[in-house]
Amino acid sequence: MAPPEFWLLVAFTAGVGAAGLWYGFRWWRWARLIEDTPTSQVRSAAQGLVELVGTARGMPGAPVIAPLSRRQCVWWTYEVERRTQGRKGRSSWERIRFDTSDALFHLQDATGDCIIDPEGAQVLPSQRNTWYGSTAIPEAGPPARRGLHVFGRKYRYRESRLHDGDPLYAIGWFSTERGHTSPDRDAETALLLREWKRDHSSLLKRFDTDGDGTLSLAEWERAREAAHAEVESQRRIASVQPGVHVLRKPDREHPLLLAATQQGKLATRYRIRALVGLAVFVSAAGLLGYVFIGS
Repeated sequence: MAPPEFWLLVAFTAGVGAAGLWYGFRWWRWARLIEDTPTSQVRSAAQGLVELVGTARGMPGAPVIAPLSRRQCVWWTYEVERRTQGRKGRSSWERIRFDTSDALFHLQDATGDCIIDPEGAQVLPSQRNTWYGSTAIPEAGPPARRGLHVFGRKYRYRESRLHDGDPLYAIGWFSTERGHTSPDRDAETALLLREWKRDHSSLLKRFDTDGDGTLSLAEWERAREAAHAEVESQRRIASVQPGVHVLRKPDREHPLLLAATQQGKLATRYRIRALVGLAVFVSAAGLLGYVFIGS
């Protein structure tokens, strides 16, 4: 083997081995995280990294529609690929469009609801479809029956979805957000006064007691006291309202995992992936050893 080809083979094998090792340890750590994190209920979950099990539910308002199949769901991801002709007449698929939903949805269990923010999540969906067509945007959704629809078709469509009512396993960063999170009452009072100033006529009508068209120091002080009292009233109301629970991606070290499957099956899936990754690393290391010893 010529030196350029030799070192190209070495670099490729080393890269594949390094990727196998990295993904192997990553997936093994995720499997351990799933197995070691106890399941919590929404109502009593602690703030921080938690595991929840429930049902996927859509948010109120406009429905979430998957772009390719036009089916209603709570989360989607898709890609469109185009067939290209390479050297020696070999064809391959080139990705030309892809996107992932960032719409919020609910996880609902017997004790309450938690909003799921899917940004950055690793998702194992309940539905995956692959089908083929002749246009960059599919004219119809996936066929009812699977078959050989690839011949003569220039485009391939892939779409994955979570639907309303799907069982949902989730592990991520849990936080409860309330209406008033700022500890600075003076800042909230100043903000409310600024809003009142925008409607100058209403401000004068409320606090210009002498009718001279301006607010004196005493009248302005009464306006400030009224704004402070309204802020305190709003904070008291917010303090007795239930908070909004949100689950999102924790950080770079921990994943946000969402899956329409059971905990045990999910952990087993990541363990198998981890073993495959480590097997790739061992195979690559063995091949490198053989190449160098043989050379």
